[in-house]
Amino acid sequence: MLIFFITPILMNKLRIPGIIGPILAGIIIGPNGLNILERDQTIVLLGTVGLLFIIFIAGLELDIDGFKKYRHRSISFGLLSFLIPLVFGTFFALMLGYSIAASLLIGSIVGSHTLLGYPIASRLGISKNKAVTTAVGGTLLTDTLALLLLAVIAGAAMGQLTPNFWITLFISLLLFLIVVLWGTPYLSRWFFRNISTEGTNEFSYVMVILFGSGFLAIVAGMQPIIGAFLAGLALNRFIIDQGPLMNRIRFVGNALFIPFFLLSVGLLMDLSVLFSDPRSWIVTLLILAAVFIGKGLAPLIISKIYKYNTTETKVMFGLSIPQAAATLAATLVGYDIGLLDQATVNAVIIMILLTCMLGPYFVEKYGRKLAVSEDLKPYVRKEGPERILIPLSSPETMESLLDLSFIIKSEKDDQPLYPLTVVQKEVGYAEGEVAKAEKMLGHAVMYASGADMPVRLLTKVDLNVSDGIVRAIAEERINIVVAGWDAETSNKQLFGSVIDRFIYRTNQTVLVSKIGHPLNTTRRVVVILPQGANYKPGYHQGLEKIKMITSKLNVGMLGIVLNDSTDKYVDSMKEVKPNPPTTLVHLEGWTNFYDKFLPQFKEDDLVIIMSARKGTIAWHPQLEKLPRMLADRGQESFIIFYLAEEEEVDVRGSRGTEIPKEFLFSKYGD
Repeated sequence: MLIFFITPILMNKLRIPGIIGPILAGIIIGPNGLNILERDQTIVLLGTVGLLFIIFIAGLELDIDGFKKYRHRSISFGLLSFLIPLVFGTFFALMLGYSIAASLLIGSIVGSHTLLGYPIASRLGISKNKAVTTAVGGTLLTDTLALLLLAVIAGAAMGQLTPNFWITLFISLLLFLIVVLWGTPYLSRWFFRNISTEGTNEFSYVMVILFGSGFLAIVAGMQPIIGAFLAGLALNRFIIDQGPLMNRIRFVGNALFIPFFLLSVGLLMDLSVLFSDPRSWIVTLLILAAVFIGKGLAPLIISKIYKYNTTETKVMFGLSIPQAAATLAATLVGYDIGLLDQATVNAVIIMILLTCMLGPYFVEKYGRKLAVSEDLKPYVRKEGPERILIPLSSPETMESLLDLSFIIKSEKDDQPLYPLTVVQKEVGYAEGEVAKAEKMLGHAVMYASGADMPVRLLTKVDLNVSDGIVRAIAEERINIVVAGWDAETSNKQLFGSVIDRFIYRTNQTVLVSKIGHPLNTTRRVVVILPQGANYKPGYHQGLEKIKMITSKLNVGMLGIVLNDSTDKYVDSMKEVKPNPPTTLVHLEGWTNFYDKFLPQFKEDDLVIIMSARKGTIAWHPQLEKLPRMLADRGQESFIIFYLAEEEEVDVRGSRGTEIPKEFLFSKYGD
């Protein structure tokens, strides 16, 4: 633990990626250095867990929709990144006099790679970049091919390549894929909807899936890293990127287990062999040549084909050059069955050392440039911080409102969230209610801290709750309000007196939310776009937030355009980032919507109504009926998204777009 504490500090002083520190420490204090620490069973076990965490987190953070979009690129990159080093490695090994089986094994060793630099890419916020997605997706293919080839070569060396071997391998792999990729999502959806959402229970469940998948991979004749990656893919849609559960997984992995893996790699190194066996130099140099040529050519070719820039190409190289996981597994198996000698093992270990230092360095250096160059907001937004207010009235809805706030909060904005409780001012009564409010805010702090999200607690005492909310909005310069609704209505009120009053007394973005199922079990986001919504001042900001919700839930979006042309929305859908899979449907008439689409809504849909305040552009009386209809039909989760209004609205829209005359004055207005 002292090593894990000190080495990142020293590496930072030397401007070297901190991930390299434990590797160098392992070389110095290991059995082949100062002999202070042995690579015993404890180190091996914790290091294996750390390796699984690296691969698992990569699967969790993989942009599934981006992977689908760029799957041909990932497949192409994975094949090139495996085959080119395989050819060079096999050729060089044959030159050195190795057998055909041993030469193919060496080729497969240099063909695989480990996503050692991925934690750096994740920290820099470039994990969803198309080049990073291509490299991560390709990793699954390279390691799978390398480990399959290892199984075949090992079987051939031991004389087991019988028809029964191939049948067993095929059936076991098929069953493994069905259990992990089909069974895990089915089980996870049931778990997150029905079982207690305590943090420890959720984390324990995720660990069961991770290590269970690793175990099943071994049973299927594969290495556990394949199981870990597939487990990450299977849970990808259920673990929200900015949520408390994802933060716990990253924290445990990065603070404890991943450093153990890096240390275990360093403990393997024996640099003295280079000076005692001259042949080791030749073997080492040729293996390094195969790695650098092969892993350098693959991203270069892909970047030429798909027009990636130089920075993206170097990040891909940094992600695909480190050798550790499959490399170690294949090397040790080859050594045990007599295909590889000690000189080869030492050469591979030196290759692991150099590539594990070079890869993170490239990702750190060029990943920063990539993060700075990425423009995620192509449209002009108002200056000033983004401040989100969450009025809390019930402990039952607190977590769902905070989860929604975590999702829509801009990752580049360092402002805290503002949970608020308002106590009505009554003599002899307010003091006790303030104490209850503070207790609820204390629970909000604990929940937000699990997501590593800063909060600033607010308690207001006012004559009525809506006045307290409006006062907090003004005093704290709030621009987004996330409020909960219990779906209970009266004939004269839309949501109830409190919500109705503060909506129509403010100009800020307001999300009135009724969340009846865990957000991470959402299968589709349905957005209702009424006529003229694209002329609202806050349309582009609202669309960005809705697309953030869709993207972070890793689902697709269905946009229903009512009484308007879909052509008006196509450009903005492409322009505003992120870009989840989106389908736009034109529908003429609210009656058609109620008859045709409303019955098709499913319980795990998240319905978002892009609404407007009464008397403003895009308002329609049906927008006030729709929330009640959704509540009455038992729709589990929906959000009424009130777009921001400007203080003074003139005849031009949010981006200087001329507003048609029919929208200047609403015939339904007061």
